[in-house]
Amino acid sequence: MDTGKVLAIAKSAGFSQVGELDCETIRLMPEVRKMCEDNTCGMYGRCWSCPPGCGSLEECESKVRKYKKGILVQTVGEMEDSMDIEAMMDTEEAHKENFAKAREELQKLYPDMLALGAGACTVCKTCAYPDEPCRFPEKAISSMESYGILVNQVCTDNHMKYYYGSGTIAYTSCFLLE
Repeated sequence: MDTGKVLAIAKSAGFSQVGELDCETIRLMPEVRKMCEDNTCGMYGRCWSCPPGCGSLEECESKVRKYKKGILVQTVGEMEDSMDIEAMMDTEEAHKENFAKAREELQKLYPDMLALGAGACTVCKTCAYPDEPCRFPEKAISSMESYGILVNQVCTDNHMKYYYGSGTIAYTSCFLLE
């Protein structure tokens, strides 16, 4: 992996923070997948990119273990207070835009990469799940959590902050490249 080039691409896409990811630090945890099953976001069983549509934990593990190196990316936003929903939504939208830009560029260098985002896939207004196959499998994005990844743990294990203090919100994603 050309680390300098990859990190430069991520930075130029607009992320606030970028860093290397050692894929050996990624642990897929049933407890995280259980949080998906509790359906607090309302997407469990409603799209191909979320459980159970994205595959079993074992299937996700098989995909992740094909990679040794990658990068973590974050978009950090400022909030007026802990209930500043507008700032949260604006930061999430910015993160998804940054993610799409970086993904497009990184895919040119690493066509077989695995891109894991933040939150549910938003490529289609309404997902075809479960009645029809995914309309855009080359664009669909599963979240790190849907794969069973505890984002805080991966950030810590790879020397990246997860929490930037009160008055901030951070969205984290990763690209597994090699």
